[in-house]
Amino acid sequence: MLSRQLFTQSLRLNTIKRISAIRSSHMISIHRDTEKDNQNIPFEFTEENLARAKEIIAKYPPQYKKGAVMPLLDLGQRQLGFTSISVMNYVAKYLDMPPMRVYEVATFYTMYNRKPMGKYNIQVCTTTPCQLCNSDSIMDAIKSHLGIKVGETTPDNLFTLQEVECLGACVNAPMIAVNDDFYEDLTAEKVVEVLKSFQEGKPMKLGPVSGRDTCEPFSGPKVLKNETPFSSKEFTRSDL
Repeated sequence: MLSRQLFTQSLRLNTIKRISAIRSSHMISIHRDTEKDNQNIPFEFTEENLARAKEIIAKYPPQYKKGAVMPLLDLGQRQLGFTSISVMNYVAKYLDMPPMRVYEVATFYTMYNRKPMGKYNIQVCTTTPCQLCNSDSIMDAIKSHLGIKVGETTPDNLFTLQEVECLGACVNAPMIAVNDDFYEDLTAEKVVEVLKSFQEGKPMKLGPVSGRDTCEPFSGPKVLKNETPFSSKEFTRSDL
């Protein structure tokens, strides 16, 4: 009887631990007012972004203008630096949507940053191809150089560090994204050089840091070497 009670108690404790872990990993979906993110902080598009918003909405039928919610949230994030509750409420009002519908979008997609970010958002890919190419060394080098952990921002608000899933440059792994730009073929030493270039206000040329062009082989291009492309008339019948 005692052993059954102990088993039941242990089961309950393990269940509570699992629930707590799940909840803590989803805290980003729960809004809590802060000094920099609360509904009393006003937000409106600038004149330039307002014109862009109108251009975006014009692409959708009037009855489906809520389809513009994602690009408008992105526009608001680029203007403010992150997707605050004020940005979401403004977009909801602008598109005649219930605020909850906008919250659902902003908290589902990882492209929307729900807290203030540094000037440069460093996203380190750690998915399989990058992992196999030692992305761990890239992450360690960044954390060591900047003195921050994943999810943190440097004291000067220059960098925010994030760990992300595949960014689509697998052939040039390992890689990172800095805001909208990719830096590829990285090593621990090279990624520090990239960071220093931003700290000095002179960002390195984006793309592969190894010297190769886009994703050509390291030994150089093997195909399409001709300066002018072939004419289709050389390979197709004249009656086609």
